[in-house]
Amino acid sequence: MINIIEKIIYASRWLMFPVYVSLSFGFILLTLKFFQQIVFVVPDILTMSESGLVLVVLSLINISLVGGLLVMVMFSGYENFISRMDIQDDGKRLGWMGTMDVNSIKNKVASSIVAISSVHLLRLFMEAEKISDNKIILCVVIHLSFVLSAFGMAYIDKMSKKK
Repeated sequence: MINIIEKIIYASRWLMFPVYVSLSFGFILLTLKFFQQIVFVVPDILTMSESGLVLVVLSLINISLVGGLLVMVMFSGYENFISRMDIQDDGKRLGWMGTMDVNSIKNKVASSIVAISSVHLLRLFMEAEKISDNKIILCVVIHLSFVLSAFGMAYIDKMSKKK
């Protein structure tokens, strides 16, 4: 009986498969949004202000950071929880694949969230005259909580590896 329960529990890891496939659809949507922004900015590029262009570029950077985060979570999560990816050509296999455990994934996600939040905060600062001080302060506090959380998770991970 215990053997059957263990097999069922082990097989249930495949319930995560649709989650990782859905993340790839999210990545497709991000890619479409990335190119949509480029298509809409090209006609106005010569009349756009420098700060307007910087805001567009920051938005593109944000999308690429989120996309990188999605790829990292999809690949490493699939390999950690479902099955090792059988990529025949080692030249095409990404160097970090198969090397990230759950704690390193959490730390990478946390640092990516801090980077994404930093870019968002920079965008807010560039438009500071249009945004209320309360919103800016709230965003800074939220960003600092992300930073502290990332440091806390990295510290806990470091302490757990010492034991």
